[in-house]
Amino acid sequence: MARVFMKGTEAIAEAAVRAGCRFFAGYPITPQNEIPEYFSRRLPEVGGTFVQGESEVASVNMVYGAASTGVRSMTSSSSPGIALKSEGISYCASARIPMVYVNVSRGGPGVGSIQPAQMDYLQATKASGNGGFRMKVFAPSTVQEAVDMTYKAFDEADKYRRPVLILIDGVIGTMMEPVVLPEMKSDEEVAAIKASKADWACIEPGTWSTQVLQQRNEEDAAVYASWQKDAQAEEYMLDDAEIVLTGYGISARIAKSAVNILRKEGIKAGLLRAKTVYPFPYEAYDHINYDKVKGILDIEMSIPALFVEDVTAAVKGRAKIETCLCSGGNILSREAVLTAARKIMEAK
Repeated sequence: MARVFMKGTEAIAEAAVRAGCRFFAGYPITPQNEIPEYFSRRLPEVGGTFVQGESEVASVNMVYGAASTGVRSMTSSSSPGIALKSEGISYCASARIPMVYVNVSRGGPGVGSIQPAQMDYLQATKASGNGGFRMKVFAPSTVQEAVDMTYKAFDEADKYRRPVLILIDGVIGTMMEPVVLPEMKSDEEVAAIKASKADWACIEPGTWSTQVLQQRNEEDAAVYASWQKDAQAEEYMLDDAEIVLTGYGISARIAKSAVNILRKEGIKAGLLRAKTVYPFPYEAYDHINYDKVKGILDIEMSIPALFVEDVTAAVKGRAKIETCLCSGGNILSREAVLTAARKIMEAK
């Protein structure tokens, strides 16, 4: 198939349309504005509906309503906007309503800057809303991966009747790269997807009790446990690595280029990149040769380090972990990664 040159945010929106998304509601916030802007033009062309809500809260509840009818639905925002949407996302999780949303994350602390960062990791993977629910979180490092993961996210949301999150940052959101777009679902396929949800769409939930709630929580816990088999990671030059760089999203992409440079210098570097951050690919860290490795370098556009908490749990004390960090909208430099990696090797 032919490749097209697209901005990350617009490519995500087009992938969603091709996956059968026919409702989008959102509200402007940098750096994700091109997603609703693209949907406002594109959805009417395929018989879909775009709504710019009066707020993030209104928008996510519109998605809750549309998705409850069986329509593939989506919203997007950035960092503080996602925080405002968290109650509506919790409603979808509670009611087992499938929906997809995108966080094009920005800098902190708190509301922070409009520049790119990776400071929403804990929000995305540990506390997306109230009620203790979990959801799958995809973390692409290229525009092509963002396209592929968005397309897949709608199937995952429908399969498990849960919200699914695409977690990117402003770098991936605003960069332009050539991508191969997935096939467009036909009107008949879109209609069939909606019809397949007739057994639960817009049905009165009935009377709830503490016993029913506990049973649903037990069912949810079993589903979440089953997801561990779906955890995904990229392992790059790990077999003989004496230093392992690890991260997700744009940071891991920068780290991968650093690995190639370190290899040319004679330093046996490798990369372990999380492609899903929930479920986290804990088992992939067992593939590191801890008899050879002299250190692990956690690389994040976040201060304090957040991703490192899951890395630490995965490594289980088998190697020392150092960090290479930036935050507040500063873009991680490859030179900073190289310097940190060389320092680890020199210390050994």
